[in-house]
Amino acid sequence: MEHVRAPGTRRPAGLGELLGHLFGEGRSLLVDYAQLAVLDARRAALNLAWTLGTVLVVAVLLVTAWMGLLAALIVWASSAGVSWAIAIGVAALVNILAAGALAWWMRHLVAELPFSALMRQLRGDPAPQPEDGKSAHAN
Repeated sequence: MEHVRAPGTRRPAGLGELLGHLFGEGRSLLVDYAQLAVLDARRAALNLAWTLGTVLVVAVLLVTAWMGLLAALIVWASSAGVSWAIAIGVAALVNILAAGALAWWMRHLVAELPFSALMRQLRGDPAPQPEDGKSAHAN
């Protein structure tokens, strides 16, 4: 004897339907992770650009400091007075201090590893709260 269903009742989902739903959900999850990876890659590329720019500025400052130190030695050696050498030496020291300050700032750019948001999501860790109290999506 065949089981008669009351009108308006829904039959239980079959295996094909469940597999289709599982495939759709898995695809959606994969798309979400791919989008997160792209966003993390974009942020990593921007941090790399800032890091490379900062390294270039530090290199220029170190070269000018070296040239300043050499000029100070030349002036000191060729003159009887020391005032020019001290002035150029102080300028070189200021350049070295500026390069150190930029290197210290650059250290903060590379403090957060690339793809940290993706790794945090895969591990199931909560997202960190912004330090300034603003939303993470506000620019």
